[in-house]
Amino acid sequence: MLLDYLRAGMTQAHYEMIEDEEPFYGEIPGVDGVWATGKTLEECRERLAAALEDWVLFSLVQGHDLPVLGAVRLSVPARVVQA
Repeated sequence: MLLDYLRAGMTQAHYEMIEDEEPFYGEIPGVDGVWATGKTLEECRERLAAALEDWVLFSLVQGHDLPVLGAVRLSVPARVVQA
């Protein structure tokens, strides 16, 4: 489920060129604060994927609700049962 969520977010990513040492800029609409830059588009994509992953993990630990990305909803069960 986590990989599906990350893939859905990256599918929605928007990229543009900016005037900077790292001219490629990427962000994911609806996911505030997740953005990245890079010297190449691939570097920007890799950094954006890492930023999204960090944001998801941080948000889950903090108990924040996550937006639906594509058709994927990610949530943590109220109680986790250990085997």
